[in-house]
Amino acid sequence: MKKLPVRLCVGCQEPHSKREMIRIVKSPEGEFSVDFTGKKSGRGAYICKNIECLNTAVKQRRLEKSFKCQIDNSVYEQLKEEFAKLDEQ
Repeated sequence: MKKLPVRLCVGCQEPHSKREMIRIVKSPEGEFSVDFTGKKSGRGAYICKNIECLNTAVKQRRLEKSFKCQIDNSVYEQLKEEFAKLDEQ
């Protein structure tokens, strides 16, 4: 039996299955993007598919702590747009 990977949500700080979460990636060039496949290269942080977790991560600057760099507000806006698309589906 294969063990399922578990990751910690940057918003609620609770472990969840990797497949249940959204990965935010910082590429080697320093660009941020949302990775729904979980296979893009670069450093990643995981967040639940819950808008409250995103709001907590934004408010407490947890993504900046995870990536150890300053994150532009446009990245947070892009994430909020992606979460809005998820809510519509």
